[in-house]
Amino acid sequence: MPSIRLEQVAKIYKNSKRGVSGTLQADLTIRQGDFVFVTGPQGSGKSTMMELLAGELEPDHGKVWLGGADLWSLRRSESEDLRGCMGVVLSDDDLRQTETVFKNLASARQLEYLKNRIFDRRKIEKALSLVGLPGRGGSYPTELTPSERCRALLARAIWRSPSILVLDGLAERADDDTVWDMLHLLGALNKLGTTVVFATADSSYTTTMNKRVVNLFEGRITNGTQR
Repeated sequence: MPSIRLEQVAKIYKNSKRGVSGTLQADLTIRQGDFVFVTGPQGSGKSTMMELLAGELEPDHGKVWLGGADLWSLRRSESEDLRGCMGVVLSDDDLRQTETVFKNLASARQLEYLKNRIFDRRKIEKALSLVGLPGRGGSYPTELTPSERCRALLARAIWRSPSILVLDGLAERADDDTVWDMLHLLGALNKLGTTVVFATADSSYTTTMNKRVVNLFEGRITNGTQR
């Protein structure tokens, strides 16, 4: 189960929707089995950091290490294989509206159907039950509430039992009860050894969960606490 490390990483980021731009600069290590909250106000660089940690965004400077490998020095096929240990939800992720929840999960990012589709279906159905959506695999996203869609996105991230979860934007799109349900599930998975990185602007979750916190402000880590 690999660790993730940002080594002297810098990335210029822009958000045209909010008119925000800046530079993220970070040195950060997420160890195996950590549960880490990445916090900060809008425009602080949270989503940029999460995309870097997930290997979805190439840094302008520095290196992103997954285990002992620099993700951006590998061939594309090697990088995708290595990132197969991750379950990822990014801030702009959503379900495809024309496909059922099951098909959304079965065709998750960078993943094709495995040969044993019956086995896949059972794993997906289990994940949907874990997130509070039992029997909803046949539903379409338009039949789900915004909070239920967040639950489905989390199910998409966990159904393959990845060793690392990188999750952004869920707390901002779901109601409070749903967020707590997700965090309790993530806490249980973390106790089993899953590394969890969860980005949110709401400090109430970080205070109550009593986990490590990495706070960002204007693209820089201003503090990091280890619980």
